[in-house]
Amino acid sequence: MHRTRSTQTPMRRFRYGQVMALAASSAALLGAVSSPARAQITILADFGNSITSDPNHVAIENTLNSAVAAFEANISTPITVRMAFGEMNTGLGQSSTFFGNVSYSSFLTQLNSVSSSANDATALSVLNPEGSAVNPVNGNTNINVKTANLRAVGFNAPAPTGQSFDGLSGGQWDGVIQLNTSLTTPGSSGSSNQYSLEAVAEHEMDEVLGLGSALPNLPFSTIFPQDLYRYDNTGVRNFTTSGDNAWFSINGTTDLVQFNQTGGGADYGDWHSSGTVRVQDAFGTVGSSPTLGPAELTALDVIGYNLTPAAAGTPEPGSLALFAGMGLSGAVFALRRRARK
Repeated sequence: MHRTRSTQTPMRRFRYGQVMALAASSAALLGAVSSPARAQITILADFGNSITSDPNHVAIENTLNSAVAAFEANISTPITVRMAFGEMNTGLGQSSTFFGNVSYSSFLTQLNSVSSSANDATALSVLNPEGSAVNPVNGNTNINVKTANLRAVGFNAPAPTGQSFDGLSGGQWDGVIQLNTSLTTPGSSGSSNQYSLEAVAEHEMDEVLGLGSALPNLPFSTIFPQDLYRYDNTGVRNFTTSGDNAWFSINGTTDLVQFNQTGGGADYGDWHSSGTVRVQDAFGTVGSSPTLGPAELTALDVIGYNLTPAAAGTPEPGSLALFAGMGLSGAVFALRRRARK
């Protein structure tokens, strides 16, 4: 496990920066099962001592539970994801997430197997003809996928057991999230109340579930799923940190939202902080309270999650086929950590 750290000066709009990443595994297909037609994701939130001992812990915990409820109301993939939450004293927030490195061909196979929406069909109409031997972004035969995202598409990929965090022990968390409640509303006593706690939490939860880019320093020389949908505004794949012409698009022609291209530790999988304020913006905006929206939900949809009918805007499918036996044998997991300054 290797760590690099970002040291950025806090700004009026706080930057969300990548701090660390590493993991590896192999995969083999074992079997398949059917999931219920009507189900939803279950997110278990464990609160560390820094939160439970906070004088304002009730309001903080209620807000974090509201963030959990937002995901559970919008995602129908029937998996359980566990996250731990704690407080921090610098920056705005950060998340640390386990991920595995699997063959791109197996991931694409699984992505096809859980396809259920019009957006999935559009995305796969591009990815499938491009082939499955190597990923179409940088030609590597593998792809990095976070543990929750692996399970969402059918891999058997539990998070490592026996984790410890903020007074909690024996945990099995897909990710750990820390929030600076001295800046949020609700927040700790004396908070400046500048930023929405729910929006910051949802941003970090999106990334535990699977959003984020491998740029600028690619773990195992390969991409994360969201990188499959990076294009410039001419429809050419854009997997670079230079310039300011990278867009989230599921078909290469319709640009949905611009990606952040700010260096110095900012996450290249976040949205450009201009125009409409969104949960996944690279910079938090003082006084705004964005909620989980179409841009974030579309991104989660096309990396392998299924959305509820209301979120997807499509009829409920009769059933969803998940390959639950896709095993990760000999997996070696580590953390991908992002810090917000």
